[in-house]
Amino acid sequence: MIPPGRMARLSRALPYWLSLGLIPMAMIAAWFGGWALLLLPAYGWGMFSLLDALTGLDTDNADPSTTEADLFWYRLLTMIWVPAQIALLFGMIWWVGASDHLNGWEKIGLFFGVGVATGTVGINYSHELMHQRNRIERWLADILLASVLYSHFRSEHLLVHHRYVGTARDAVTARYNEGFHRFFPRVLRECWHSAFRAEAALQARRGRGWWHRSNPFWRYWALQAFFLAMAALLGGWVGIGLFLYQASVAIWQLELVNYIEHYGLTRKHLGGGRYEHVHPRHSWNAAQKASNWLLINLQRHSDHHYKPDRRFPLLQHHDPQEAPQLPHGYHVMTMAAMIPPLWRRVMNPRVRQWRRQHYPEITDWKPYSKALNPLPR
Repeated sequence: MIPPGRMARLSRALPYWLSLGLIPMAMIAAWFGGWALLLLPAYGWGMFSLLDALTGLDTDNADPSTTEADLFWYRLLTMIWVPAQIALLFGMIWWVGASDHLNGWEKIGLFFGVGVATGTVGINYSHELMHQRNRIERWLADILLASVLYSHFRSEHLLVHHRYVGTARDAVTARYNEGFHRFFPRVLRECWHSAFRAEAALQARRGRGWWHRSNPFWRYWALQAFFLAMAALLGGWVGIGLFLYQASVAIWQLELVNYIEHYGLTRKHLGGGRYEHVHPRHSWNAAQKASNWLLINLQRHSDHHYKPDRRFPLLQHHDPQEAPQLPHGYHVMTMAAMIPPLWRRVMNPRVRQWRRQHYPEITDWKPYSKALNPLPR
């Protein structure tokens, strides 16, 4: 157990600050073009995958009673990233319009890298911020999500995913044998609608129509419109196109992670639309140290579902018998997910073993694999 005094040290938090290295990588790529455009994906994916092999696993746990004051350097990181990302995104849109040394393909390559940053780091940090009770942090989450045109993710994640994970009502619980190329268009279609329905139902319970000003979708739409206008002002139609492109890359990054986090892991149906409670066994975890630096412990996903508002430095590692572990970090596993035959070869035997270990009494898995069980009440 890591004591609060050690957690409060800047040296303990510094490895997580490596994410800020994406900013100078983007600046170098924009200045030189050519092969330098590989710096962003190489840094965001390749370097941390290599560091995973060198640094090994991190199974140490911080004291959950560590105070907010002791987490200053961790909280500061997630808040600093917000203005850094906005400056990076719109600075790059201005730069490609003001300079003439990048050709069309180089501009596309540059904004692919920007999307890696806004997705791998930006959306992930928004996930941390949206779970906090502080209104400022929630607003910062909304700003990050609006900059990739995925604002509804906050409503879908908080009101749908955490409540219905592992059931047919949760779109982002990837089904057994469902390849990412089928999963991705399905969640793009279903999640917006489920998020809107959840917010409309919340308004209805308060005796209001969905159009009431307290519906956060008004804020989502306003922020997204503002960022689109900024892109148009700084870069015209090309700026809008590049803005949309980086957003699509960021969303792809998010949904790749969503895909691997719960693939094939379903909660037991108890009858009549009732399901068992969420347990650590209903999320895939990974203990690779460097990936957890970049992803701010998102790979400790079981503990996140147990205590959703627990700040990332305090998320706990669970024993592999209690919480299933992936064979590699999220970076490597998302790459594998892009090749469905490889993914199934690696993960389907693990899902079947998980079923035998935790649910030996279930003999017919088809309703779980095909999402045919009744929707939860």
